[in-house]
Amino acid sequence: MSLGRVFRILVAFVALCSGAPSPAAAEDPALERGTAITDPDLLRRLEQDDVLSISRLLWRERNANFPLTTDMLFSWLKQLAQIRPAIDAEFERYIARHKASFPNETIGVGEGFDVQLFDRAALKSNQTRFVLAGIVNRMDRAYVSEESCGEIRLIYRLTRFEAKPEGGKAATRLPMTLNLVLKARDPRQEGRELKDITCAEIARRWLANDKWQKLVDALPFPDDALLDRIETNTQIAVAPKSALHDFRTDYLLKVFRYNSDTKLFEEAPLENQIDRDRMLADESLRRDFKAWLLVSEHLRDFDRGMVLIPEKFLAKAAVVPTPAGLDPSSLQPEFGLMQGEGERDPAFSESDVVGALKTASERGVTLQNIRSVAGFQRRLNDITCAGCHQTRGIGGFHFPGVDWTVDKPSNSTIVPASPHFFGDQVRRRDILTAFRDGKRPDFSRGFASRPQVRGSTELAGTEYEDGWGAHCYLQGAGSAAADKSFTSWTCAKNLACQAAGGSTRIGMCFVKAR
Repeated sequence: MSLGRVFRILVAFVALCSGAPSPAAAEDPALERGTAITDPDLLRRLEQDDVLSISRLLWRERNANFPLTTDMLFSWLKQLAQIRPAIDAEFERYIARHKASFPNETIGVGEGFDVQLFDRAALKSNQTRFVLAGIVNRMDRAYVSEESCGEIRLIYRLTRFEAKPEGGKAATRLPMTLNLVLKARDPRQEGRELKDITCAEIARRWLANDKWQKLVDALPFPDDALLDRIETNTQIAVAPKSALHDFRTDYLLKVFRYNSDTKLFEEAPLENQIDRDRMLADESLRRDFKAWLLVSEHLRDFDRGMVLIPEKFLAKAAVVPTPAGLDPSSLQPEFGLMQGEGERDPAFSESDVVGALKTASERGVTLQNIRSVAGFQRRLNDITCAGCHQTRGIGGFHFPGVDWTVDKPSNSTIVPASPHFFGDQVRRRDILTAFRDGKRPDFSRGFASRPQVRGSTELAGTEYEDGWGAHCYLQGAGSAAADKSFTSWTCAKNLACQAAGGSTRIGMCFVKAR
């Protein structure tokens, strides 16, 4: 099945999913409407009918109507040949680093170890496979490549299937996701319907409220025209609380970009994932990064969450520790790049940041989020893959997906995504609406901790904006002057911003003490 066919299937089921809502949905509209597909029955049908299984998408020539187990997937599909060895290499580096830092702790798979590793045997098993857990529209990322109209992400969760004594199979989800990222469109597409489709039409179909009556006829175009990359997120280890450290889970993030010449998904840098260790060890690289980022035009994009940092400054892997605190200084991985954090020379001093903000202002560059050194520091963290995954996530995931493989899902599998994901849906839908209406979208975004308000009151009073559990600013904490980067982070009526997690700047909205 060609990716042209995949595109048409996406069009069809998006329309069906956004058709007449159920009574429950009408009473409580889902925040993800128009921007994500999380309906468990639809996902089950698409997976079990082998319509959007990852093996069907990447091995279009096969005739057998069954999804591939992970041992088949990584052994038979040439495109994926580099993924498992690259993940294995990161595991070995992680183990070596941990042993060097904590020589008295044991680390391994199974009971009896101080640190429990993810069992990589699951990636070579005939009892596991990646199942479709959700589909997410990311046309809000069209600023990366306008001609592609952004991205469509198909997210798969690693799941083990074991035979039950009474028959059938029991399914257990494992802590790993694989994200197949497609371009929303590609200029190499051939044929009238697909070649001429616009960003406006794609957005209209995602936002449509009526059911489509027919599929577009099959039209040929290059099989790999829409493939962009694969992203993996694996809970690499769990470390119970000990005398050496608090309870922690670590998540490994990797990216593999599709090379249409070699027909391989090749290991690639993570977008905006600053290689902190390499930069701190290389004065020249550190100096170049500072000079590049503090240019007013780059600082403007950095402020708006739209910066694309050159690859020479980036890492090909990131390990994300959770839980993390509310202050940037407790997050990973960029800290050590700011003054006062360690003995090595920092990439940025406070005077560097203050000077850059002043220069930008003098040149007429308006900044929306970064209005202080603390705002710069927070953006330096949450612009990265690792920092974003640490902020308002479910563990190290932002989209674990609904578990449709069980009859009665638990609370932990009913919610498909994190507070950060839901808080960003209004912004994403605003961008889709602009595309649909032929307007220039505003691609900017606020900090990961607090969604950007665009005139909508949909999030007011919720944990995503200013309701109970929302992140807020502790006014005047530690300083006589309010920090202009965070003064808008207030709480709804009858709630107050209270300190949490040892933070002195950022708190959470809770009921006022009487």
